[in-house]
Amino acid sequence: MAKLYFYYSSMNAGKSTTLLQADFNYRERGMATMLWTAALDERGGDKAIESRIGLNAEAHRFSPGTDLWDRITAATRVESLSCVLVDEAQFLTEAQVWQLAKVADQAGIPVLCYGLRTDFQGELFPGSKTLLGIADALVELKAVCHCGRKATMNLRVDESGAAVKHGAQTEIGGNDRYVALCRRHFTEALG
Repeated sequence: MAKLYFYYSSMNAGKSTTLLQADFNYRERGMATMLWTAALDERGGDKAIESRIGLNAEAHRFSPGTDLWDRITAATRVESLSCVLVDEAQFLTEAQVWQLAKVADQAGIPVLCYGLRTDFQGELFPGSKTLLGIADALVELKAVCHCGRKATMNLRVDESGAAVKHGAQTEIGGNDRYVALCRRHFTEALG
């Protein structure tokens, strides 16, 4: 029976790297996969999914209006899919998470979602909230705070490295905009 998985963590835990490794494992065994990532993150260019250690792959891009059930099942008419992998899953809508659950439940295709659990204010993203609620399997990937403890929070910083306390929930960036911290150091930074 296919399942819906949610691999979550703070920034810099290797979510995209883990996704690309899973994709490689399927493809190495001759199995077809379908990769997805958020359309709003254009940093990778043609290589839509790109890890900090240099691995990358092309992927379909979803926006809030993308019907993932329709797009994935249409692709299965061309080739049999063994797995669907979704990067930046925090940007999925609630409806899209339910569409992915339907892919697992009705189309029988495992769906592996990778994303952040919370934003820079410690609030759940809509996609993450729904995945935490309905995924068959939840897997926390570990990142490390500068103190050596597990990093669970994402601190947004400005150009000078100062903590940002207010703003839009979504602001694309990497190490230049976000720092993964344990809860203690996150709270201290927001002081």
